[in-house]
Amino acid sequence: MSDNSLMLLCTTCMTRNRVPGSRLREHPSCGKCKNKLLSSVPLDLTGDQFDALLQKDELPVLVDFWAAWCGPCRQMAPAFKNAAITAGESIRFVKLDTETNQSQSARHQIRSLPTLALFIKGKEVDRRMGLMNEQQILNWLRSHVLDTRIAS
Repeated sequence: MSDNSLMLLCTTCMTRNRVPGSRLREHPSCGKCKNKLLSSVPLDLTGDQFDALLQKDELPVLVDFWAAWCGPCRQMAPAFKNAAITAGESIRFVKLDTETNQSQSARHQIRSLPTLALFIKGKEVDRRMGLMNEQQILNWLRSHVLDTRIAS
């Protein structure tokens, strides 16, 4: 694999795709199912999809652990979505419902909602609990992911 290629997981058919880093902004599609590999909005994933993404995808993953009954979670949802749009395709933004994905919530020791956790190369590198606005989310990401593609 060349230095600038990334392995990206298609969350639709669970196929790994090799994509040159220079082509991330070109909206690459899965070689198998032809669905888009990247999204500018957060992905609502099942627990199995989330586990596979952490194991098989090479982009940083920012996870919003949330629940429908959580007022602060609902309040932060637009900021998380806007941060995803601003950050573009350099980071995967994922939403994981803690009520329907209790095993993942327990495994990652989610004790407070909302909780944002940043994973790089499948390992959690940091987390933040509580309500954050779009700018706080982006600033926090920039402190961990030195990527000029994250807009200022």
